Amino acid sequence: MKIKGKKRDYSGWKSWLYLLPAILFLGVFMVYPLIDVFVYSFEEGYNSASQTYFGVGTYNYSYVLHDPYFLQAVKNTLILVAVTVPLSTGIALLISVGLNSIGPLRNFLQTVYFLPYVTNTLAVGLVFMILFKKTPYSDGLVNLLITWFGGNSVDFIDGPYWAKMFVLCFYTIWVVMPFKILILTSALASVNPDYYKAAQVDGTSKLRTFTRITLPMISPMIFYLVITGFIGAFKAYSDVVALFGTNLNAAQMNTIVGYVYDMLYGDSGGYPSYASAAAILLFAIVLTITCINLLVSKKKVR
Repeated sequence: MKIKGKKRDYSGWKSWLYLLPAILFLGVFMVYPLIDVFVYSFEEGYNSASQTYFGVGTYNYSYVLHDPYFLQAVKNTLILVAVTVPLSTGIALLISVGLNSIGPLRNFLQTVYFLPYVTNTLAVGLVFMILFKKTPYSDGLVNLLITWFGGNSVDFIDGPYWAKMFVLCFYTIWVVMPFKILILTSALASVNPDYYKAAQVDGTSKLRTFTRITLPMISPMIFYLVITGFIGAFKAYSDVVALFGTNLNAAQMNTIVGYVYDMLYGDSGGYPSYASAAAILLFAIVLTITCINLLVSKKKVR
């Protein structure tokens, strides 16, 4: 008489086997480099050619935190984050609500609004530079409009700091808004119309319907865009180069990522220890803000 044995369940092992390529990829290209950079950040006087260093400590962090170029980069990055993330998200929400409320040409307008997202950022940056930059032959289209309305022309590319920061924020909002419009338009289309019918029967105003129904229903997408917007703004670099060239320290428009690049390959290059310390500080800042956003989202997101 044969006794059937209990079959082993291999479903758990199969799941891990499916995840193995992704785990290996993340481990080799994300976890290991992060650990390596963390180690480099404590190696004082590291020489990449000879692979040697003369000490271990926190001097690299002290140097970076007292470097005026790094402090300027942090200031520029924080201003960029504080201005562009809420403005781009708010404007994209208004445009998405408008697109969702119209019937004809909705798909066509969605395509038009999405076109800047698939355009090369450097090409868009060059167009913005042409619009705002003063040359010996022209003050630029924007300055022509300013003078036409009776104002004084401003050198937005090589002029005062506030003018350059305005162009950078304007450009960043322009570049990131199409993606946010696409996400929010899809989120608005997924809201159950029965909620709006019930609100209409109760005689609820449009403003109250928007704040009590629309915003709570799409709040997960809004917070997703806010979190990814913060991370993307902190990683800004190519946009700034497209507008102000590669010598960002001279233009006082460098970012934290630009500072890391300069420490590795720029005019002040050859200091991987300082670059690693700056990269770890950037990682700590982004991680802290992301955790704060996630904590807020637990209370506000439905």
